[in-house]
Amino acid sequence: MPTIQFKGKNIIWNHHLSVPYHTLEEIEDLHFQPEKADGNIIVEGDNLIALKALLPQYAGKVKCIYIDPPYNTGNEGWVYNDKVNSPLINEWLGKEVGTDDLTRHDKWLCMMTPRLKLLRELLSEDGAIFISIDDNEVHNLKCLLDEIFIESNFTSCIIWNKKNVVQNDAKFNSTNHEYILSYRKTEALDSFELLERSEKANQRYENPDNDPNGKWTSVALTAKSGSESNLYEITFPNGIHWKPNEGTYPRLAKKSLLKAYEEGRLWFGKKGTNIPRLKKYLNEVKQGQVSNSIWLNEEVGSTQGAKEDIKKIFDANLFETPKPVGLIKKITHLLAKNDKNAIILDSFAGSGTTMHAVNELNKEDGGNRKCILVQMTEESDSAPDKNIAKDITRERNKLAIEKYGYDTGFKYFRVGNAIDPDALLDGELPDYAAFAKYIYYLGTGAHLAATDKIDPAAHFVGTHGPKNFYLIYEQDFDTLSRLALNLHIAEEIIAHSKGKRIVVYAPACFLDNEYLEEKQIEYVSIPYNLFEKSEE
Repeated sequence: MPTIQFKGKNIIWNHHLSVPYHTLEEIEDLHFQPEKADGNIIVEGDNLIALKALLPQYAGKVKCIYIDPPYNTGNEGWVYNDKVNSPLINEWLGKEVGTDDLTRHDKWLCMMTPRLKLLRELLSEDGAIFISIDDNEVHNLKCLLDEIFIESNFTSCIIWNKKNVVQNDAKFNSTNHEYILSYRKTEALDSFELLERSEKANQRYENPDNDPNGKWTSVALTAKSGSESNLYEITFPNGIHWKPNEGTYPRLAKKSLLKAYEEGRLWFGKKGTNIPRLKKYLNEVKQGQVSNSIWLNEEVGSTQGAKEDIKKIFDANLFETPKPVGLIKKITHLLAKNDKNAIILDSFAGSGTTMHAVNELNKEDGGNRKCILVQMTEESDSAPDKNIAKDITRERNKLAIEKYGYDTGFKYFRVGNAIDPDALLDGELPDYAAFAKYIYYLGTGAHLAATDKIDPAAHFVGTHGPKNFYLIYEQDFDTLSRLALNLHIAEEIIAHSKGKRIVVYAPACFLDNEYLEEKQIEYVSIPYNLFEKSEE
């Protein structure tokens, strides 16, 4: 398979593996109606780190991902800031990417690669990703996605007619469209949901002969393809003679055509003398429509309409490039029309349209879909107090819930400390629950089940197959430095484990290997063994 090459690719290709896990700190003051949140969350922070932090709880669970990354036009003012251990990448850090940057396509692809890899891990087996993009990077993005998601999982390139107004200052053509590239994760997704049939689609079905089978339209009895051996002509009992036109072939076998005549499924015109056509009944067609690949703004909304939606909520135009609610609703419909508990994720949340759209869809059909938004603050030296996540993403959805009467809420999180050896040794410690979920995910590759109750008093984390997982830990460095798996704690854990094999994470172990083997206890030290890092 052809691959795309860009400066820094060999450095960045597996960077997502070296990104440390971080905690997600709950900011209770920024929750809104948390008792109704039911899985809706907004995460403030760098989206690469946030996506890695989401893995322990959401890997393999997200049904639909929509992202609207920078289009790399040179006008967004985006800065490459991923902390990659490379002299080349270090030269890029903190510098705004403009149109005169000869490496801007390389930087953009280096920025997108680890994020796309983590997004793929978060997708469920029957999930799909939709990515808005324009002419600047659509060709590069398509090649990159073919590598990460595999070319055979490409589902569509949608053209969104974002506006009708012609830009008269354009030098060549006025660009009135953007693209949405879509890929499924695996073949477990074999089709998108059907769209509801429109009145326009049904208008061509009529019933001029009062057929008891209801409204119908008609199709020719011939097709352009076929076999010479299947050619025939026929005279119907009503005396009408029929044969295929030259270069065409019968749509039905002769026996099937006579049966259609007997069942009244042929239409000979109002006077009964025309060349017959085959009836196609409305009640036999799919009760829905397959989506086409051109989405008109009359159907899904326009850029200007999206700005007006923001203005209705904020009474001001606070965001330059919002997407319309209708656009995200249609994407969500294609993946989760019938999955009313699906999780939808947007890691370039911007103005927060995705959560607004999910809430609107839930209100329409009584669904309980959950939405996860991730957005950076976008603070800078010139704007140190800028916080898009809090002031726009969060505020937009809070006001939309109030304005449109959505029976929901959300919780607000901020990317916290890294969970890695250096952070732990520096005393930057996660709380017990966050660390417990993390070590369970590392040890099993799975998520804690709802039935698993973390119990710090018993050091219990959860069960996975034949194993029970335990964590001896406190969020205090001085206390932690004195904790260890000793005989007393081991005996309590053995009594608690009820015959299960035991995995214990602890800062130290005062038991010999013979005892551990006899009692089927696997010890993992914090931090070094946990991170597969040798003490030097």
